[in-house]
Amino acid sequence: MNAVPISLPDPAVSSVWIIDDDRSIRWVFEKALAREGIAHRTFGTAQEALDYLDDELPQVVVSDIRMPGLSGLELMQRFKERLPATPVIIMTAYSDLESAVAAFQGGAFEYLPKPFDVDHAVDLVRRAIEESRRQQVEAPPENAETPEILGQAPAMQEVFRAIGRLAHSHATVLITGESGTGKELVARALHRHSPRAGRAFIAINTAAIPKDLLESELFGHERGAFTGAQTMRRGRFEQAEGGTLFLDEIGDMPPDLQTRLLRVLSDGQFYRVGGHTPLTANVRVIAATHQDLEARVRQGLFREDLYHRLNVIRLRLPPMRERREDIPMLARHFLAKSARDLGVEGKRLTDAALAFLAAQDWAGNVRQLENLCHWMTVMAPGQVVDVKDLPPEVRGDSPSSAASPESDWRRALEREVAARLARGESGVADPLTRDFETALIVKALAHTGGRRIEAATLLGIGRNTLTRKIQELKIDTKE
Repeated sequence: MNAVPISLPDPAVSSVWIIDDDRSIRWVFEKALAREGIAHRTFGTAQEALDYLDDELPQVVVSDIRMPGLSGLELMQRFKERLPATPVIIMTAYSDLESAVAAFQGGAFEYLPKPFDVDHAVDLVRRAIEESRRQQVEAPPENAETPEILGQAPAMQEVFRAIGRLAHSHATVLITGESGTGKELVARALHRHSPRAGRAFIAINTAAIPKDLLESELFGHERGAFTGAQTMRRGRFEQAEGGTLFLDEIGDMPPDLQTRLLRVLSDGQFYRVGGHTPLTANVRVIAATHQDLEARVRQGLFREDLYHRLNVIRLRLPPMRERREDIPMLARHFLAKSARDLGVEGKRLTDAALAFLAAQDWAGNVRQLENLCHWMTVMAPGQVVDVKDLPPEVRGDSPSSAASPESDWRRALEREVAARLARGESGVADPLTRDFETALIVKALAHTGGRRIEAATLLGIGRNTLTRKIQELKIDTKE
């Protein structure tokens, strides 16, 4: 009798773990967090917390630094090995320089000296929860499923070769490509295959953060640096220490921050906002943009010296229209992924639908295709999706698509060719060419009132050729 493998459920994620051998501290946190509606759990020793990891995973850890058995610093190291993205707040009654340095060098999110103000502590916990949520989106744990980069087209094979050649490099990389081509996936792959793979990968979209906050987000700030800066905060450069910092949409970075970034890349040092002590940045920078940086340099919108610093190695990602042969494979992959994410049975595309999708231009590139596959998983009727089941804007019969006649006829022709090939037809060129020539001649004759010489001139062919075509195509000139 064969043994049946048992799949154990993943541990649930709770909110905040408080670890302190002082019962009164645990009581204060329990009351304060309960009042704020923040889920929490308390432990008297570090070992108790570690033993509970098989049942729950913390979103934030708040730990005393000195406890019987494992210290808070040793506990933080254990957590960082298993849950590198989980913020750890270290608190201590011994506010000495060595403890603070050791805490931050070990990767602490913040350092909370005792005695502390309860409201300040709760605010710190809230910021750590937000950081945890952001890290879950931007930097999934190493043991999480890594998104795949799929592609068999020659243009993508060149990208794969470039990633392979850069596997042991620390060089700065500039990734260019249209929106939705997968620039962050490539940045993660470069990190995963680099000597820095064991350290953090931190991603930040410089265009999505207001200018006033971006400087603090990148470089951190000291306590009192500006209104509301009640504590010191580590920026993305410090969070990525020893690892990789991915700066997306670098072309939109404000000029004054371009100057600060240039100094970091040139000197390897930076200052927190409001700080006077230089910090060393051991970080590999990977930048990405959908814009033409050379043009922005010429327009005075991007520093030329920063451009050359970033443009050490350039990786261009091809748009979907340059890798059409990958579209069927990508569509199947995204349909399967959507089905797994939603816990439903996967949909299947007909050959005609796959051929139709492969003929589209995909202005939004891979991201647009992924969104469509998610739509099909939820909205398409039945388990087999045909062309008629696609949304109107994709089929090209929506009002918005009718507003662009310049490209509509080409897309219609591409769809017709794709559909005929999908049906297994051969010799498709001859009937389509006859239809095309018939349309040209009929419209030209209608425009000239039936005058063949004028129609031939407008079409750029001879009168005899026009007459022969009329006979071959059996065009009724009376109509």
